[in-house]
Amino acid sequence: MVQQWTGVAGKRVVITGASNGIGLAAAEELAARGARLTIVARSEARARAAAARIEASARGGGSVEWALCELSLQASVRRLAQELLERHDRIDVLVNNAGAMYTRRQRSGDGIELTWALNHLAPFLLTELLLERLLASAPARIVTTSSDAHRGRELPLDDLEAERSYAARGFRRYGETKLANILFTSELARRIDDPAVTANCFHPGLVSSGFNRNNGPLASAAMTLARPFSRSCARGARTLFWLVDSPQVSGESGGYFADERRATPSAQAQDACAAQALWELSRTQVGI
Repeated sequence: MVQQWTGVAGKRVVITGASNGIGLAAAEELAARGARLTIVARSEARARAAAARIEASARGGGSVEWALCELSLQASVRRLAQELLERHDRIDVLVNNAGAMYTRRQRSGDGIELTWALNHLAPFLLTELLLERLLASAPARIVTTSSDAHRGRELPLDDLEAERSYAARGFRRYGETKLANILFTSELARRIDDPAVTANCFHPGLVSSGFNRNNGPLASAAMTLARPFSRSCARGARTLFWLVDSPQVSGESGGYFADERRATPSAQAQDACAAQALWELSRTQVGI
């Protein structure tokens, strides 16, 4: 019999990108419901500030700790995973939320195109390294932040480094990584044998946050102009929180969600052959 999900109260939830934006908003709500949070951030100052804010929301007996990681660097992701495994006998939920868009092509410290390294390879590697512990903690959930920016994109399996295709000031590349998030989720769900361990992803909508404000004054101004048409961080985080907490999605795995309901992604995002090819290429890129 499949173990029933009873919500996040008392459960260990690891969430990346939780020092601001929808990650922080979700963490506050999860703490209020009694989750035992581990937030992952790049900066100690931001991690401490976010933890203090989350603790103030922990009305339901939740707790919060933090861990530091430069997610675009694979050695840092490996250190993070080892630290989490040493700290916790159980990991009930992994939320792969961190991500960014870059208007010019850059390389990570590993020499990998930065958007791909951060948005796809980091969640792929972290999930792989923690998967055995998640399986041992069943019922467990894996949730990854994707986006409708994947629509109209194709996976450049012959140009994963975007050496030929980095265009449209980075937005196309961002969309490719969000497509990769969906394909990763569907293939992960296919590979997990235990129905009590699920993997899903979601679209948060256009959110008024710090997203895209790392790309200079023009990008920042564009986000400011979009603010009247954008959701609050709390609204953007609602589907994330629902996928983590709600018993209603206990039987769902491999899905793409928006506004707390299952949505149909693009045809490219439903390509099972592409998902399997991406998985094998990703394993090579992270050295598994």
